[in-house]
Amino acid sequence: MKSTTIMAAALLAAATAGCASADKTDGNIIDKPSYTATPGEAFSIDALEALGRVSAVEVSPDGKKVLFGISYESVEQNKSNNDLYTMAPDGSDLVRLTRTESSEGGAVYIDGGEKIAFTYPVDGVSQLWVMNADGSGRKAVSSLEKGVDGFKFSPDGKKVVIISNVKYTTPASELYPDLPKATGRIIDDLMYKHWDEWVTEVPHPFIADFDGASLSNVTDIMEGEPYESPMKPFGGVESFAWSPDSKCLVYVSRKKTGLEYAISTNSDLYLYNLDDKTTVNLTEGMMGYDTCPAFSPDGNTLAWLSMEHDGYESDKNRIFILDMASGVKTDLTADWDYTADAIAWNPDGKSIYFLAAKGGVTPVFAIDVASKEVRTVAEDQCDYAALAPLADGSLITLRHSMLYPNEVYRIAPDGEVKQISDVNTELLASVKMPEVKKVMVPTTDGKLMTTWVVYPVDFDSTKVAEYPAILYCQGGPQQAVSQFWSYRWNLALMGANGYVVIAPNRRGLPGFGTEWNAQISGDYGGQNMKDYLSAVDYVKSVTPAIDAKRVGATGASYGGFSVYWLAGNHDKRFAALLAHAGIFNTEAQYLETEEMWFANWDMGGAFWEKDNATAQRTFATSPHRYVDKWDTPIMISHGELDYRILSSQGEMAFNAAKLRGIPAEMVIFPDENHWILKPQNAILWQRLFFRWFDKWLKPVADNETAN
Repeated sequence: MKSTTIMAAALLAAATAGCASADKTDGNIIDKPSYTATPGEAFSIDALEALGRVSAVEVSPDGKKVLFGISYESVEQNKSNNDLYTMAPDGSDLVRLTRTESSEGGAVYIDGGEKIAFTYPVDGVSQLWVMNADGSGRKAVSSLEKGVDGFKFSPDGKKVVIISNVKYTTPASELYPDLPKATGRIIDDLMYKHWDEWVTEVPHPFIADFDGASLSNVTDIMEGEPYESPMKPFGGVESFAWSPDSKCLVYVSRKKTGLEYAISTNSDLYLYNLDDKTTVNLTEGMMGYDTCPAFSPDGNTLAWLSMEHDGYESDKNRIFILDMASGVKTDLTADWDYTADAIAWNPDGKSIYFLAAKGGVTPVFAIDVASKEVRTVAEDQCDYAALAPLADGSLITLRHSMLYPNEVYRIAPDGEVKQISDVNTELLASVKMPEVKKVMVPTTDGKLMTTWVVYPVDFDSTKVAEYPAILYCQGGPQQAVSQFWSYRWNLALMGANGYVVIAPNRRGLPGFGTEWNAQISGDYGGQNMKDYLSAVDYVKSVTPAIDAKRVGATGASYGGFSVYWLAGNHDKRFAALLAHAGIFNTEAQYLETEEMWFANWDMGGAFWEKDNATAQRTFATSPHRYVDKWDTPIMISHGELDYRILSSQGEMAFNAAKLRGIPAEMVIFPDENHWILKPQNAILWQRLFFRWFDKWLKPVADNETAN
């Protein structure tokens, strides 16, 4: 594969020049932050926060324009804002379309590319807007009471499906009108909360007529059904597919409630006919997640992602196709042992592009619909993160790695890859970045484990016992350690602060076959923990520059569980630990969490099932059972709005450490959920992260990096 980079003019200068038609306001506009690195400066927290966040590429119908978003954060305002830009597929002719106080979202071309539709708030409620392709003539075309959370226009442009919420529960004040100030939540079944919200509403798909200026005949096609479409918490417009003739809509829904919903991942694809208003289940009898429907260009075939097993949320995502005439379903990836993450039809209708983690990276693949042959379209030490095919056989995509965030790239038909946006090129070129290498680690059961090692800026391998190290424990628990870029778990930032970072693709992660991926279920305290220790031991052995007495471990969610578990089972390997949003007591977690399918599958069942050997092993190896062996300073962080893993888990761990006399620190964020999203909280967390590890892992003379 050939790779070249187009170095365009500085983005903001070009963008401002093309902004004459943008909707300017006089409010608190968030633009590119003013940030200048000092000569020789390593990548820093300030540099991380100053980066532009590139998202959501869309190609115009004629293939001549690429539409995408760039968001920047304002630390002062404690929020971010996304604006829209366009450029040619070669990176030229960059134009900024919007400059507004709030974020434009979900932007797509409509009306043959003459207009752009997007969401934008009106009086604090997101609505559907339309503007000319040059950014002029903005107009809100919806005024729904519950707003618009997403949308997808029909191919003929005359219809649009809109995601909007409907009431799910009856508040006490309505049940008893004489108690208008009553706030009690009346609950009689499971799934009463989800991630960071109490479930009082669920999203429904509404179909509306569109005349180019306004919506009419807005109809809830699931009216009266107590189900959600798209599925919470991550479902969006990828849950809908219009037939090319605009006569039918396929939508994703898990038509279950309460206990049945809480224990099942069995979603289905439903075909709604606009003419006779009938609905047909297309995937009846397929028991796992069925998601991401996409019609072939001629409408004869429907493709989608399908998991086999009910209750297994990290099952292999297979690429299925359905012949719409015969009803025959075909698994295209039956002989391909990896899980697909996204799909998009080639405009020629003969193949399907898809993304999949494989070998520690996420390449772009294509599968031939007739032969089922999989070919690699583009692969490098990076992750690809979007698919926008062009009629000429090229692809517009997003790409990132551990050393740089998303930029827009073009993959030519011959495999040549070109970077066509330069949102962060100048900033990253002004700072020193660490180096990332792949190391193959022998495991205790005779396998080789792909492990990414991040080496500090100006790393000197000839020095002995010079550098501290941090073991990075991935969450999920089945989420790839590929070439990911994170604005919180940023391994480049850890390396820039002088740490060797060890990031293993331990058992349970995708990209190494279904057996490797599935092994962790029911074995939380088993082989994957041995893999972590193998990674630390091996990387230390081949890197004499690491000081074996100054190694830490960190992670979030299941990574936090891993830190808690390792705290009692590390045999003096670690000198400091940090866990975020981790599971400390698995028995409590089993009954505190909301998605019971996850707990049942991964823990093996309930702790009261005394004859269930898998479940009993899970709960017998809960981290809290090893507190008597804790001997290592530990920092704990958690969000109070985290309903997935309650903050009480972190509080229990902190209390245990203090009662044992272990040096410990805890930070609780009352306004954050499973993630830390607000800019000032994110900066605080980074500062506390490095303050903690610097205190325990760096010599006193060097312990001045976090500020």
